[in-house]
Amino acid sequence: MSHDDDDDEGQDNHYKRTLHELQIELVKLQRELIADDVRVLVILEGRDAAGKDGTIKRLTEHMSPRETRVHAPGKPSDRQATEWYFQRFVPFLPAADEFVVFNRSWYNRAGVERVMGYCTEKQAELFLQSVVPVEETLVRDGIHILKYYLDISKQEQKKRLVSRKTDPLKHWKTSPVDEAAQKHWKDYSKARDEMLRRTSHKMAPWHIVQADKKKPARLEFMRSVLSNFSYTAKSKKLAKPDRNIVCEWSADAQLAP
Repeated sequence: MSHDDDDDEGQDNHYKRTLHELQIELVKLQRELIADDVRVLVILEGRDAAGKDGTIKRLTEHMSPRETRVHAPGKPSDRQATEWYFQRFVPFLPAADEFVVFNRSWYNRAGVERVMGYCTEKQAELFLQSVVPVEETLVRDGIHILKYYLDISKQEQKKRLVSRKTDPLKHWKTSPVDEAAQKHWKDYSKARDEMLRRTSHKMAPWHIVQADKKKPARLEFMRSVLSNFSYTAKSKKLAKPDRNIVCEWSADAQLAP
């Protein structure tokens, strides 16, 4: 066995051990959230193949199935297309005790819908003007909103999209939007930058996750979630994210061009 193999095995063991420790910490947190009737909404956004599914799986796999829900919005129905835009998301908001994760969210309107022409520029602008007041209302009503954007490079996205096509276990992830992801890279970057600039606010700021390396990104994302709460027997070490991997968005944040 080479030294490189030893290093890879050591890194993998460290990842598995740390993941297990963080998942235990999440269970500790959730027990207290349930006891205190807390409502939590985690919004996870990012480009196609940024790693949202895998990140959510590790976050939630040992949490209580009764109080934990993941919502991945699909194409709106004909009726939903005529509703107030946020109306379709209201039924999926957390009630007391619930920990809800949106795998993509209302921010589809500022990203994929805008870039792919699924909404008009007028609709996109109305969303950008409306979303902060909507989120502020939810926070004032008692919902904890945590927003994360998983950022990857163009080269890493290309590699992952190719993997989707060649791996039979990932074929369900492929879509026409995937085909356009690289072609419209700059359009997505422009839409991302405007979305972050206009919708990060004090009551629900955006956090950026550098996600080219999946495993470190997952661990630091989980640390960041934990860092947002106070709970009994909290491990300060485990709940301290690496700010080089996860940090609150700011105007000088380093993002893939």
